[in-house]
Amino acid sequence: MTETEAEVARFFAGRAERTVETACARVFLAGDTAWKVKRNVDLGYVDFSTAERRLWALERELAFNKPAAPDIYRALHRLTRSGDGLELDGSGETVEYALEMRRFDDQAVLAAHPDRIDGDLAELLGRTIAGFHTAAPLKPGGGLSALSWTVGSNAEILRDLAPRLGPDRVETLLALTEAELERQAPLLAHRAAAGFARHCHGDLHLGNILVERGRPVLFDCIEFNDLLSDLDVLYDVAFLLMDLDFRGRRDAGVRVLSAYLDEAARSFPEEMWQGLAVLPLTLSVRAGVRAHVLAHSADDETARAYVEAGIAHLAPAPALLVAVGGLSGSGKSTFARAAAPGLGASPGAVILRTDEVRKRILGLSPTDAAAKDAYSPASQQRVYEVMLGNARDLLRAGRAVVLDATFMDPVSRHAAEQLASQCGVPFDGIWLEAPAEVLESRVGARRGDASDADVSVLRDQLGRLDVSQIDWRRVDASGDLSRAAAHAF
Repeated sequence: MTETEAEVARFFAGRAERTVETACARVFLAGDTAWKVKRNVDLGYVDFSTAERRLWALERELAFNKPAAPDIYRALHRLTRSGDGLELDGSGETVEYALEMRRFDDQAVLAAHPDRIDGDLAELLGRTIAGFHTAAPLKPGGGLSALSWTVGSNAEILRDLAPRLGPDRVETLLALTEAELERQAPLLAHRAAAGFARHCHGDLHLGNILVERGRPVLFDCIEFNDLLSDLDVLYDVAFLLMDLDFRGRRDAGVRVLSAYLDEAARSFPEEMWQGLAVLPLTLSVRAGVRAHVLAHSADDETARAYVEAGIAHLAPAPALLVAVGGLSGSGKSTFARAAAPGLGASPGAVILRTDEVRKRILGLSPTDAAAKDAYSPASQQRVYEVMLGNARDLLRAGRAVVLDATFMDPVSRHAAEQLASQCGVPFDGIWLEAPAEVLESRVGARRGDASDADVSVLRDQLGRLDVSQIDWRRVDASGDLSRAAAHAF
């Protein structure tokens, strides 16, 4: 620590209850305020060895984090020297810079309690990240170049650590990663030109997301290296998906990914869906990053587990198509969400739900009520066409898909079966059944859901249903739907 750093530390330490030290910064926690000062370090991948570079980094940190966390990142201040010592924003010589932030509860950070991420929060998180990405500045020079740089950086660092992490396993991971990067390079380059390379968060794991007033807040995005922040959006969200998968929360990962895609599809080009072919690579690279970070923190056991996770992501389970049909209130969405984490590649099958596709087509939020003409035969046909089109692109990208729809019309059931055949993937059609009184009770109790069906709609369905025409596998949905899904697959 230099003499100036020590002086700055004493200045804030006298006001702070606690100091948090990281490799690149010191954060002084004082009341409802957190003061962040960059350390005078040059770590190779980041150089804060001059006051000018520290100012540059703090200015970027404030600007980059304001869009997602405006209530946390407040202002940049000068530390100046007076006759009595240091003061904030005085008239004397500037000796250092500090970022003023609002202090938040450490226990509100998702990494502290990953078990608390329920379905609604995961849904909101996916949509929040999609909104952040679609509003982010375009960076057509990023994407492939940034990912290539990280793959090369991972290789150099992991090879240095190989004696501790297992040389054979490290080389297996690096060979698989380099081969997959070469295979996906044309798609990544195309995605960058098509608008999927943007100024992203860059470090979007559970430790950099907190929940306040029931809403997720993204904070502490990367500011010091554009190669770590000008990314393909899927590489950005992949950090969160990989983190959830590693912590055994594929259920939350499925919900995040499905909500993210539904929300992002409102703004991004249609080719978004085909781009999911790069997800195994991006998940693996993120696991590789965590492997060397943990190794440098002297946690070799966890680092080795991340190496294994990276290898596993590059041997994804094959795609398949599952269609879950049934009347309103039969529990299709609950069943689909319970089944999806165990289907296909990490984090599981993407769920496409007609209730959400309909709102997307209409430009409504998922829980906005749609007008009655949105349920005309022509509108219904359009919804199924869009859903099946999205599913086709996902299947061709190697993703498993679960379709969540009533599928009352034999034509729609046949179309789903034909789609699987055309894409060369296995198909499983599930029909959920429950007594009318159970269906009515569920529909009547539903609140804040994408479905607009009420009891009158259900009774109309009951009157029109011809059970004899349904040849899909029938599942009793009158009880615990998670248990029913576990028994079905």
